[in-house]
Amino acid sequence: MLLRLFMSTRQQLEERPDRGVSEMFRALRHRNFRLFWSGAFLSNTGTWMQAVAQGWLVLSLSNSPFWLGVDGFMATAPGLVLTLAGGVFADLFDRRKLLIYTQAVAGLAALTLGVLVLTHVVSVWMILCLSFVTGCCMSLAGPSYMALVFDLVGREDLANAIALNSTQFQLARALGPVCAGVAFKLFGLAGCFIANGISFVFVVAAMLMVKFNRPNARDGAPARSVKEKGVFLGDLTAGFRYVAGRPRVSMLLVISAVTSMFGAPYIYMTPVFARDIFHLGETGLAVLMGMAGAGALFGALFLAYLGDFRRKGWFILSGAMAFALCLIGFSLSTNIKLSLFFLFALGFGIVCSVAVTNTLLQKLVTDDMRGRVMSMF
Repeated sequence: MLLRLFMSTRQQLEERPDRGVSEMFRALRHRNFRLFWSGAFLSNTGTWMQAVAQGWLVLSLSNSPFWLGVDGFMATAPGLVLTLAGGVFADLFDRRKLLIYTQAVAGLAALTLGVLVLTHVVSVWMILCLSFVTGCCMSLAGPSYMALVFDLVGREDLANAIALNSTQFQLARALGPVCAGVAFKLFGLAGCFIANGISFVFVVAAMLMVKFNRPNARDGAPARSVKEKGVFLGDLTAGFRYVAGRPRVSMLLVISAVTSMFGAPYIYMTPVFARDIFHLGETGLAVLMGMAGAGALFGALFLAYLGDFRRKGWFILSGAMAFALCLIGFSLSTNIKLSLFFLFALGFGIVCSVAVTNTLLQKLVTDDMRGRVMSMF
């Protein structure tokens, strides 16, 4: 049943066999997307710098893997509720303004943590609270972030734009830990948090400079207000009904949910592997996290090279299986070289699965439901 659904998906979508280096950067011909891409890249680099530093900080303060898990929970728990709300808001509000407000608050949270570390008053509970604030911001912004790509480039360049957007995220994921390692040596942990806070300025500035001129792009006030009686719950319910009535969409969301729930949290436990298994310091942790980012970067570039290819369903399943097998290998390995290989390979596999899932979802849904569907992704 699953494979039949995916195989028929390619018959339903209009595909362009764009292949070759000349097509890899096609979406960057759109000025708005160039601004979005650049701002997001700089901001994501700062985010990955903080991810490395924060994991090490929590482990140093608590000396307990348990609190690393709690920190990860505080960062992701808001997504259980607020991501769905963010999906409704993405369809009711100006997506660009929603991104500006949430990213500004997230930047302030990062700067606050940097000041707490600089003044030597930071404690685990403070980190957990700030993680929760940041998690709320990212949960509300996530659906708008993904849905906005369609507004920036349109359907024709959507697949390439998603691949390039994934490329900038994975490039930041690879470079962020490297920058964090340098910042550790020069400025200490606080430097990573302050750098992340400053990096949010770039994505806010990019959103302020974006100007829509395509007739189908979402800009300005929505047709309805969330303040109208019953609009929020009605639209949320409509989103669930929309997904339930489309087997291809619901199956893609199930695969994404399983991968995210059982695989993605490995990131929060990486500091334990670095310190207790491989006996590495902060720089070693940066190398481990950067290796997974490097694999993901190669995967994103590979997708950009392929263009809008066929048999996306097989690609999604293969990427998810590769990620799962490599994650098992990494969890069992005590050899640093073998573990680095597993991290590189799992990064490659997961980005292939996630980015292609994103592309299929964006093509299968209508624009009035885009935010709500992407909130479930």
